[in-house]
Amino acid sequence: MELGETAREGRGQRKSLETSLEGKKVVLVPYMEEHVPRYHEWMQDPSLLLATGSEPLTLDQEYQMHLSWTQDPNKHTFIVLDKELIEGSFVHGDPHVEAMVGDVNIYMNDPDDLQTAEIEIMIAETKSRGKGLGEESVLLMMAFAVENYGIQKFRTKIGDSNTASLNLFRKLGFADASYSEVFKEVTLELPVTEQFFKCLLT
Repeated sequence: MELGETAREGRGQRKSLETSLEGKKVVLVPYMEEHVPRYHEWMQDPSLLLATGSEPLTLDQEYQMHLSWTQDPNKHTFIVLDKELIEGSFVHGDPHVEAMVGDVNIYMNDPDDLQTAEIEIMIAETKSRGKGLGEESVLLMMAFAVENYGIQKFRTKIGDSNTASLNLFRKLGFADASYSEVFKEVTLELPVTEQFFKCLLT
């Protein structure tokens, strides 16, 4: 994993706005305004809305949501780029809209427990599923969150019909913690051990 120098600044900085994370198959880049129209197109798909528990927004609302995400210090979003789809060489600061295939997010929702982060992954482009991009994106995001924000536990909430996501997180070591009959949703958790953190950085 390669981290830009800005990823090592103080905790209060919005590192995800300044940093790109590069793996073997993906590059995670900051969520920029240039990404919003494509993201909005994805979120018109009923299956993606169901999988992510989202409501459809207008394009103007999507821009407003983008602004709120980038201003909230307890939310961090990266757009997932499929390296095979990048035209030419990757350039940090270039949105590379042609290669965007999904997003990965962390949320520190509990002000009394900022060492626990909820994590979400979406590979929206069908052609890029089943290639291991989601797994690598989650691992990159977790390494970023542990190294820069001292996260000690990750949590994810997944609809019980989303078999692909459930299998992905269980493969990574997440264990079922609870189930909501109301929302038909499984909560999975993973504590960050020293050994696991070392594995994230390799």
